[in-house]
Amino acid sequence: QVQLVESGGGSVQSGGSLRLSCEASGSTGRRYCMGWFRQAPGKGREGVAVIDSDAGTTYADSVKGRFTISQDNAKNTLYLEMNSLKPEDTAMYYCAATRVAYWSGYVCTPDRVPSYGYRGQGTQVTVSS
Repeated sequence: QVQLVESGGGSVQSGGSLRLSCEASGSTGRRYCMGWFRQAPGKGREGVAVIDSDAGTTYADSVKGRFTISQDNAKNTLYLEMNSLKPEDTAMYYCAATRVAYWSGYVCTPDRVPSYGYRGQGTQVTVSS
């Protein structure tokens, strides 16, 4: 079992920055995907960024060049550094993870993040114009 707890959300003005953190407990196994997705009021879930334990990071086009996903394995923490924030980035942000069978050809992509089996409670990000 994996527990995920997000923090770091808040309210900023357009152009500002925030860093989200996701502390993980439990084992994700040898191969895993961990990432962030968001959901704005009245809209569907949108995968934002993902780390593939074996293949690096991938971003949604909407955040590419502005957001950076990273992890600190010593602290079991996933981060999302968000710069040049826009009002359309306003949403609840969730951390999510899934184990992956090592022998599978599964590819971690941002659009799959909302479907991962482990997820946190979310942290609110509000960007004002």
